[in-house]
Amino acid sequence: MGKRGPKPKRIISEKWNANLAYAIGLIATDGCLSKDNLLIDLTSKDREQLLNFSQCLGIKFTIGSKLNGHGGKNLRIQFKNRIFYDFLLSIGLTPKKSLTMGKLAIPKKYFFDFLRGCFDGDGSFYSYWDPRWRSSHMFYIEFVSASLDHLLWLQEEIQKEVEVKGHITGRKKKAFFQLKYAKKEALAIIKKMYYNRRVICLSRKKIKIEKALVVEKKQQKKYI
Repeated sequence: MGKRGPKPKRIISEKWNANLAYAIGLIATDGCLSKDNLLIDLTSKDREQLLNFSQCLGIKFTIGSKLNGHGGKNLRIQFKNRIFYDFLLSIGLTPKKSLTMGKLAIPKKYFFDFLRGCFDGDGSFYSYWDPRWRSSHMFYIEFVSASLDHLLWLQEEIQKEVEVKGHITGRKKKAFFQLKYAKKEALAIIKKMYYNRRVICLSRKKIKIEKALVVEKKQQKKYI
C-alpha cells in the first residue's frame, strides 16, 4: 500500500453562525474556488471587506493584491484548506460558480446574514429624486449574479421571509442579471439584513443606505 498523505487540518469551523453565513455570502459573490488545487480566493477593492472576512472566519489572513482588467490593483485573500473547501462544495458552491451557481444550503436562521454578505459583495443601493412627482424620493436595493438560477433562488427565499416579490432584469448577452427591490420592499429587506447595529458589514454601503433613509423619513414627515 502507498503512503497516505497528512490528514487534512481543520482551520475554520463549519458550525453555522451569523459570521460564517456572512463570509459565505462574500465567497458566493466576490470569491472563487479553484478547479484543481483547493484554493479559495476572495478579491475586493475594499480592505475593510477582507478584514471583515478574516474576522468572520477567525483567521488573520494575509492580504495581497493583483492587477485588475483596468490596469489598477485589487486586494485579495487566498488560502488552501481541504476541509473548508469540501464544506463549500457541500453547500452548493462550485468552481466557476458565477455561471453555475443555483440554490445554496444556507440555514433559514442565518439567511439574511448570508444575504448581507451577497449585498456587500456584488449588491448595490441607490436613491434619486424623480422630478415628475412631488413626493419623489426613490431608492432601490439590488443583487447581481451571472447565474439566473441563483437569483431566482434568492428571490424565492426572500419572498418566503418578507413577502416581497422584486423583479429580475438583464439579458444573457449582458453577462449578468439583477434582482431589484424598490422602496417599501427594499426597506423590508434592509431591516432584516441590518437587524442590529453590531452586525458585521461593509460600512460604506451601510452609510449610503442610512443617508437615504434619513431623507426618506424627512420626506414622509413633510407630507403627513
